[in-house]
Formats: sequence, C-alpha cells, structure tokens
Amino acid sequence: MIVSTIEQALNQGTRRAADVILWLMAALHVAMVASLLVVLTFAGSARADDQTCRGRNLLRQLETENKAAFDSLVDEAAEVPNGKGLFWQVEKPGTPPSWLFGTMHVTDPRVLAMPNAARDALMKASTVAIESDEILDEKKAMAAMLMKPELSMFTDGSTIVDHLDDTDAKILEEGLRDRGLSLAAVSRMKPWILAGFVALPACELARKASGASFLDKKIAEDAVAAGKTVKGLETLEEQLAAMDELPLSFHIEALLETLALGDRMQDVMSTMTDLYVSGDIGMTMPMLKAVTDSHSGSDGSYAAFEQRIVTDRNHVMANRSMPILKEGNAFIAVGALHLPGEEGLVELLRKQGFTVSLVN
Repeated sequence: MIVSTIEQALNQGTRRAADVILWLMAALHVAMVASLLVVLTFAGSARADDQTCRGRNLLRQLETENKAAFDSLVDEAAEVPNGKGLFWQVEKPGTPPSWLFGTMHVTDPRVLAMPNAARDALMKASTVAIESDEILDEKKAMAAMLMKPELSMFTDGSTIVDHLDDTDAKILEEGLRDRGLSLAAVSRMKPWILAGFVALPACELARKASGASFLDKKIAEDAVAAGKTVKGLETLEEQLAAMDELPLSFHIEALLETLALGDRMQDVMSTMTDLYVSGDIGMTMPMLKAVTDSHSGSDGSYAAFEQRIVTDRNHVMANRSMPILKEGNAFIAVGALHLPGEEGLVELLRKQGFTVSLVN
C-alpha cells in the first residue's frame, strides 16, 4: 500500500527509484565533489538565472491521500535511533563540550540558514571539522581528483558507451543533451561522476555555477574567515575510492535511472529539504525506501553500497573525531544521514565514552 501510494505521488510509478535516490542522498557530498569536474568545465550548461527550485512535498501529499500509509511511515521513523534532530552536544568529564551537527550538502538558502544554536556554537568553537577540508579550494579539489584519474575516468582506453547497449547509450546521449552536455565530451568520465551532476536539480546546479557554496563548504569558509582551525575527517581520494570500489554495473544503473527520473527528482529533493529543515532525519530512509520496488534485483548492490559509503565511513569519521573531541570546544559537521541509526555517529561516539545529547 505504501509503495503504491508513493509511486502514485511520483506521478508515473518510478519502480526502482530508491536505489538512485538513496545513492544520491547518502553520497551527495561525494557527488558534489565529483560534480566539480563537470560544473567547472561545463558551467555554462547551468543557467545562472534558473535558481528557483520547484517540487512538491511527497509526504504532505501522502498524508492527504492516504493517512494510514503516512502514519505507518511516521511509526517506522520513530523507531530509528537518534532520528530526530540535527544538533547534538558531545561531552566527557574533564573536557570542554563539543558539538555535532548534521548537514545537507546543498546550497538551498533554508539549509544554509542553520539553527541559531548551531550557528552560535560554530562561532564559539576553536576547531571545526567537516567531511573533507579539501573542498575549501575547488580548483585544488579538482586537481586532487585529476591526480588519481583512474578513480573518476576510464583509463583503459574504453568510454562509457563501451559499457552500454545501444538503447542505453541513446538514453544517456539524449539525457545529457537535455542537460546541456555532449556525450562525446564526457564519455571517458565514470558513470557515478556523471550521475553526481545529472542527479542535482537545475536550481542547485545554477546556484553552484554562480558561485554559491553548499552548507559544509559555507561552514568551513566561515570558520576560516573567523581564524579557526579547520580539519577534514576524510580525504577526497578516500571518498572517490569508496565510490570507485563499487561495481561499475551499479553506477551505470544509477546513472540511467537518474536520467529517467528527470524533473521528478525535484519532488524528492523538495521533500528531503523539508525533512532536513524540520530535523526529521529518521523519516528520510523510510520515505525513500517506500518507493523501492520490492522485486528490485539490485538489493545486493545497494547493501554493498550502504556498507561502503555510509557505515564504513561512519566508523572512519568517528575514529578520526576522537583526537579532535579530546581537545574539546570542537564543531563537527557531517551529512545528517551519518548521524542516526545503530551505527550512526551519535551511537558510535557514545560507545567511545562520550555523552551525546540532543540540543533542542
């Protein structure tokens, strides 16, 4: 019932959309970094005047059309550990308190505004940590990507077309053309690089092309301007390698399905943004998984993706946060979807002996 209702809300029943959408949201930071290569090269394809985001909130529509299905999602979200809230205080006796803040890797003004308490803590912190401090300089970030071309480009002499049948190649060519890109110009880019570009709504690309910073970068920029120490919990190479380790077939499927979603991705992004602003992070995955076709054949691939891109990285970021938290007065900002769950950062920090409390 839930699947059917949300599929209707998506207006054409995207039968395997969840793999794509979950890929997008869990890896959006990596996708934003990857899109540098495309946006910096093809910035003209994103119209600077097309910054108005469109899209409807799917959950509001679901609540109106099927209250029982909506209530079921609410109940499921309530079971997600630490699924409510973006801003957490991290404490241990003898150490000044620190802060953990969940971000959304977009340039939406509502997201950039940040809760007042989080902004105050950011200004008072002596050290600020984000997923990767290399994003502070986009040209250096792109240079770092190009230092390891095998992580983002086909270096074996093949192109993406060599990995597609004729039908899919045509779909890709037409989809890229609709977004102002020539297949010939990007044919050596790996599919997840292209997906990181085509998955983002036109309004997001337009803001980025005009120089807007997504939230994590804005936090780091404000910290630098205030003379604070900025640290990264991962390197871009590590993030790129994590994506590249997953099966090529998974990324090709994600790219093609992202193209198929087209403007419907705006509805998903609108819903995601509303959930983020309200702090209902625990509702995110139940809502997205509700659009999954239960007969999807890519469950195994997504499980591998979730392990490598979400869970493994949670542990890396938690471990690398330890010396920063031991100093105290730190502000740690990572993607909000890394916070909830049994192996989310909130629980992982608690297992390291910290008291982690939600700040309302």
